[in-house]
Amino acid sequence: MYYIGVDLGGTNIAVGIVNESFSIVEKGSVPTKADRDPELIIKDMADLCGRLIHKNNIPLEQVAYVGIASPGIADIDRGLIVYTNNIPFHNFPIAEIFKKYLPVSNVYVANDANAAAMGEAIAGAAKGAKNSVMITLGTGVGGGVIIDGKIFTGFNMAGAELGHTVIAHNGRSCSCGRRGCFEAYSSATALVKMTEEKVNQCNILSIPTLMNDEIAANNGRINARIAFNAMKKGDPVAKELIDTYIEYLACGITNMINIFQPEILSIGGGISNEKEWLLEPLNKIVDRHQYSRDCDNKCKVVIAQLGNDAGIIGAACLGQQFRA
Repeated sequence: MYYIGVDLGGTNIAVGIVNESFSIVEKGSVPTKADRDPELIIKDMADLCGRLIHKNNIPLEQVAYVGIASPGIADIDRGLIVYTNNIPFHNFPIAEIFKKYLPVSNVYVANDANAAAMGEAIAGAAKGAKNSVMITLGTGVGGGVIIDGKIFTGFNMAGAELGHTVIAHNGRSCSCGRRGCFEAYSSATALVKMTEEKVNQCNILSIPTLMNDEIAANNGRINARIAFNAMKKGDPVAKELIDTYIEYLACGITNMINIFQPEILSIGGGISNEKEWLLEPLNKIVDRHQYSRDCDNKCKVVIAQLGNDAGIIGAACLGQQFRA
């Protein structure tokens, strides 16, 4: 049997055919064109799935299900997109409409961060764990929670917005309207802002920092790698900045461990590419601060494994929680 994973983004729709080992057999993408009638978006999605099935000579009856990972709030039980920011879906019956254009047996839908967490639990860094958490450090801080092998969504399908838990009362403004959110301190966007502030401060005070050289080498642009790159070259200012960033990250992650006590907490998103430069100092702080520090069995904090394919593989794993 095969599973199809659809990663629906505001810019592109990525589709992959996944085998029973959850390896991608074939993948492709088309532009979302998100300002269109939503049914046209679903038709393009189904058409791309159909083309990939045909290209690989797979009979439709060998497709066990299609999973769709979408931004926003998804009702996995009813196959609805309740709401999403950048695509015009509101209580939209995405599963039902998809079947109009590609008559597969089952279509499942979930929030994209939740789907990525499911993917890591089935085929990635948390494989074999019944309880796991995944966070993604990108533009924001996304998250997903798996409890007893199933996605935790809360009663209204909006659960596990881990990035919008507060780690600094009355702290930095967050896009959600609160202040001091985990996301405002630990996302890649937050690290870029911290880097910009630190470099400006150093320039005003005539404090040398290799971060200026890294910015110049990046055509004057600041990204989340600048401070890490300078730190690796021995810049003490960059190290101080990264130490501060990791302290914030450790605070948020420790909160997640204390709430859920997962077997595995995996970290994805662009910043996870720093691997041991991120993980080693992070784990030292988390090990000291987590409530379960004296237990024999403690959560392991690891780097997520699925990378850029997390959306596709995660979507392709969605039906697993409905299987006996």
